[in-house]
Order: sequence, then structure tokens, then C-alpha cells
Amino acid sequence: MYLADLTWPAVAALNKDMPVVIPVAAVEQHGHHLPVYTDSLLLGEVVRRVEQELGDRALFTPLQWLGNSHHHIEYPGTLSASPRLYLDLLRDLAETLLVHGFTRLVFLNGHGGNVTPGKQAVFELRQKYRERNDLLLLFATYWDFSKPHEELPGLVQTEMGHACEWETSMIQHVKPQLVAGGVTHLQTEPFGFGFGNAYRGWITKDRTNTGHIGSPQYATAEKGEQLFSSFAGGVQRFLCQVAQWDGNSWQ
Repeated sequence: MYLADLTWPAVAALNKDMPVVIPVAAVEQHGHHLPVYTDSLLLGEVVRRVEQELGDRALFTPLQWLGNSHHHIEYPGTLSASPRLYLDLLRDLAETLLVHGFTRLVFLNGHGGNVTPGKQAVFELRQKYRERNDLLLLFATYWDFSKPHEELPGLVQTEMGHACEWETSMIQHVKPQLVAGGVTHLQTEPFGFGFGNAYRGWITKDRTNTGHIGSPQYATAEKGEQLFSSFAGGVQRFLCQVAQWDGNSWQ
């Protein structure tokens, strides 16, 4: 169910041990061919499918479209909160739900740049509420709950990129009118950060001039439907696991 559809007395009456999902995404450049709202559109569709299946077994807050996208800031249309500000925003969102009595909070992410501050936000919250063994504070990214390249024939990529085969296919499926021009002329921009196992500080222009990373030229709307189904199924299974948590164990 959607928090935005409920009155406050209805929220007050809810089971406080149900999973509360806070979708977080971004508004940022997605190459020459995809809209800046891509991450939010894709996560919104995953949420729609999962909510349709779970009904009143989980509560979904409105999608937070502002993300940590400073690495894309050179590209017009990108809107961003700096990492520390974004981390504090997530903490405040979670703390309001804790005040209302909810105990199982899941940030469901749809943008790679949110991962580091998102993990730090739930880490800091757990330290603050270290006496609360009943709390389950999670940060998760929707594409980590399935391995579509192992399930679906025809996929070229084996991981999520940026405005890539996977994201382009999903936009072609859900909002084809927003894909600018054809994609078959686009070229592969390789994955990888370089320097082995070290994490390298980077901005997007270090890695790509066009703004995309991956192989959008292989995208199709049919692949998009298959990807949505795979990702939504994985998230649904995960939220069922959250709902079944015994309230105090590590797993």
C-alpha cells in the first residue's frame, strides 16, 4: 500500500512491524538518448509492480527523486544533493518513520551514486539507536536481487551500467516516447574503474564523454519487460524475507 493514499489515523493503525519501503532514485543525465528522470521512472515501475503483488503486506513512501549525483554535475539537467546533505536527508526520512513506531525500514535504491551515502545513513542510524534490538534498517538496490543475465537469453551485459542496454531497454518498454532517436548507432562505453582492487575517486567525464556506460545499442523493449519482471520478482522476495524476520536475530 502507498503511504500517500492514507490518512494519519490509518497510518497510526498499521502494523508497525510491516516493511516500510522508502524508494530513492535521482534526476541526472542519461546520455544523449534517455531522459534525466530515468532512474526515478525505472524504480517507480519496479515499486508499482511489487506493490501490486504485496498489497497491504508492505508500506511504500513516495519516491524520493533527489539523489547524490554530483559526479554527473557537468551535464545539464542533473539535479543533486551533496553526499553529506543527502546522507542527512535519508537519516531524517528514516527517523520520522521511527518516531511513528515503524521498526523495519528499507531504502530501495535506483541510482548507483546513492549507495555509499545510503549505506552510511543506515550505519549511523544503527549506532544512534544501538539499544533498539527490534530495529531492522536496510539499504538495498533493486538490481542486486536478481541476475537477469543468467536467466534471460539475448542480454549482452552482465551488470547494470548507465543509460546502458538494461536501462535503455526498460525505458523503451515503459516510456518509449522518451527515447531520443534510435540507439543502434550508439557505441559501447566500457565498464571498469581501473587500478585493480582500489576504489578510484571519479566523475562521469573521467569514464565517458557521451554520458552512457555500457551497450545501449543492444536494447529492446522486449528485454525491458523481462528485466522489470526479474527485478520486481527479486525485490518482492526480499521484502517477504524482511516481513518474516523474527524481530531480533541477525538474519
